[in-house]
Amino acid sequence: MTAPRRAGAVGQPSETASMRGVVERLRENRLLPVIVIDDPANGVPLARALEEGGLPCVEITLRTARALQAIEKISAECPTVFAGAGTVLTPQQAADALSAGAKFIVAPGFNPAMVDYCIERGIPVFPGVATPSEIEQALGRGLSVLKFFPAEQLGGIAYLKAIAAPYGKVGFIPTGGIALSNLASYLASPRVVACGGSWIAPAEWIAAAKFDRITEETRKAVAAAQAVNKESK
Repeated sequence: MTAPRRAGAVGQPSETASMRGVVERLRENRLLPVIVIDDPANGVPLARALEEGGLPCVEITLRTARALQAIEKISAECPTVFAGAGTVLTPQQAADALSAGAKFIVAPGFNPAMVDYCIERGIPVFPGVATPSEIEQALGRGLSVLKFFPAEQLGGIAYLKAIAAPYGKVGFIPTGGIALSNLASYLASPRVVACGGSWIAPAEWIAAAKFDRITEETRKAVAAAQAVNKESK
């Protein structure tokens, strides 16, 4: 196994074109639905509901036995929906997610083995961080956009601003406890690339095939994000 690619210096990240492309998509959408799905048959109607609501992206978490099958179905049948895998804990899970068609990898924490596996293969990866030390581990590997998790439980946007301050160009994807009620406070920060959240499509709505409701909630979230974007211009 080759050594992982490293940045030339902390704070000076070097990224692949594929990583930049993913980040651009996330910046464009400003939202990343975090999905727990049990039945792969619900994957395609879910993806279509999100896209109809104006959000053609999704993170399918590997928290259920058939999550990879859902990624496969979405990737095959909904090519305009940008699908990634979340809760990726090991190199093998990253490999399986990529084979299923995932375009990016998200992790709740910073597992060096999994992160290095992705970096060595040019796979866009967003490990979770909660401390300055973890941010510096990521910077040392050339990453400049990271998941901030669990956002609200750690102290919310105030804590994120505090730990981000010394690292001028690092972007974050806050996830955990974010909802329509506090979304604007996160998106108003220039350090926030996009917000991850499960409130847009809760597992119980998906299981009950409430896809019209998911589309409605998606539209509300997209409208809220667009309002923040207009105010910041």
